[in-house]
Amino acid sequence: MFHHVVLMKFSAQAGPAFHSLVEAYCARVRSADPPPHRYVYRPNIATRNDGLDHGIVAVFNSAAEHDRYQVSKVHQEMKAYMTPFIERIVVCDIDDELP
Repeated sequence: MFHHVVLMKFSAQAGPAFHSLVEAYCARVRSADPPPHRYVYRPNIATRNDGLDHGIVAVFNSAAEHDRYQVSKVHQEMKAYMTPFIERIVVCDIDDELP
């Protein structure tokens, strides 16, 4: 399995309409062929979140599936929409297949 975790701090302009549209993008990602094993977008409820208020946790069956997701049309559209609202971002990728 390949785990892709993205933590973000959004600007104050990222209101309810912004989050609703991001969730719509996420629904499109979940309906991809092949679909990710898991794909969740939620507020970060950790008390030690360092201001990173939302996260995406994605699990793919392989690094190759993750690579296809990265260049997919829906992911590129979602990134283009979200980027102006992102003040800070941290990404963590973990491949279970690597030692």
